[in-house]
Amino acid sequence: MKILVAAASFSSSISGLQRHAFNMAHCLLQRPEISALHFVVAPWQAHLLPAAGLIANGRLVTHIADMKRSSLSRNFWYYRRLPELANALQADIVHLTFPMPVDAGRFCCPTVVTLHDLYPYEIPRNFGFPKVLFNRIVLQQCLRNIDAIACVSETTRHALRRYTPPSVQRKSFRVYNCVEATHLHSNDSPIPGWRGQPFLLCVAQHRQNKNVPVAIRAFSRLLHSSQIFPGSMLVVVGMQGPETRRIHRLVRSLGLADNVQFLEGLSDSALQWCYARCEAVVAPSITEGFGLPVAEALLTGCRVVCSDIPAFREIGDEHCRYVALGNNSDEMFADAIALALQEAKRPPLPLPQFSAPALAQEYISLYRRFLTSPAVTQSYTHSSSMRTAAPERPSL
Repeated sequence: MKILVAAASFSSSISGLQRHAFNMAHCLLQRPEISALHFVVAPWQAHLLPAAGLIANGRLVTHIADMKRSSLSRNFWYYRRLPELANALQADIVHLTFPMPVDAGRFCCPTVVTLHDLYPYEIPRNFGFPKVLFNRIVLQQCLRNIDAIACVSETTRHALRRYTPPSVQRKSFRVYNCVEATHLHSNDSPIPGWRGQPFLLCVAQHRQNKNVPVAIRAFSRLLHSSQIFPGSMLVVVGMQGPETRRIHRLVRSLGLADNVQFLEGLSDSALQWCYARCEAVVAPSITEGFGLPVAEALLTGCRVVCSDIPAFREIGDEHCRYVALGNNSDEMFADAIALALQEAKRPPLPLPQFSAPALAQEYISLYRRFLTSPAVTQSYTHSSSMRTAAPERPSL
């Protein structure tokens, strides 16, 4: 199989989307069925490839998309240039790592998209108005025109049923995010000025659904009630976003400027350093499609205090301390964290359903559904014959 993975996105630093794409590439390269894996990133993401370990592999071919950072340029590239690249490479499958516009009639092979969440519908404030309307249009256009939808959890697949027609729902499959334990810890602290003091960890972008203010207010309660060490810290790891100003105003108003650290763009080894040394991971999200930090924390043996939402239940089962969201969320989280800190840390929890071998097999099985289907094969063979020959050398 020749697989083309389209992973070009807006961010220039590591985020959940990039980590999913890199992990998926690692999964696929474990399988002998993959003869070539073509992996496309944006120009401002090229520096992320070496750190992700995606250079030294004979079957991996990396491509830098000829796009600008604007939304218009990125959407145009996916709609017009991606089919050209796929046809020139004679790809067997094109896999988009997140929804983007799809011109289905121009592809000569089946297409797959990873669906992480339904945020444009579930949490519109993440995008703002009128941008959320554009995101909904792009999402629905992609889901209608794609051949298969790989939902990262049953939670996401259930949400898909609420916002799309049956014709779209029938194309959905659950393929979890790949999450594996790693021992590549950095020896140096990524936290500026850290001198060994205890800290809580919150891995979250500055978006409304991540609910970071609850973690900050709960931390403030613990600190001012002397339930934690006076010099304790709250470390928030995640990209800035629409909620950044509000979050920083809250920190200043609570007098926590010396106790709360904001980090972003951490390498995997630096993030693992944080997991290994934190007192607990706090995840107060309102909604999630998967919940990568919860899975990573459990794999590391962290105490986890998180909101009681379906995605976290699907990952953590009985291994997390869950908090129901409500008017007194700050107090509830503070109490739950205090109780969690009284417990001994647990050993790392194996999560085989998220392992690379398990997920690689699921991807291969999904792709084979289309490569061995006579109806699909005939459809794309006919489609290919209606077009002029593809150029010998791909153009990005």
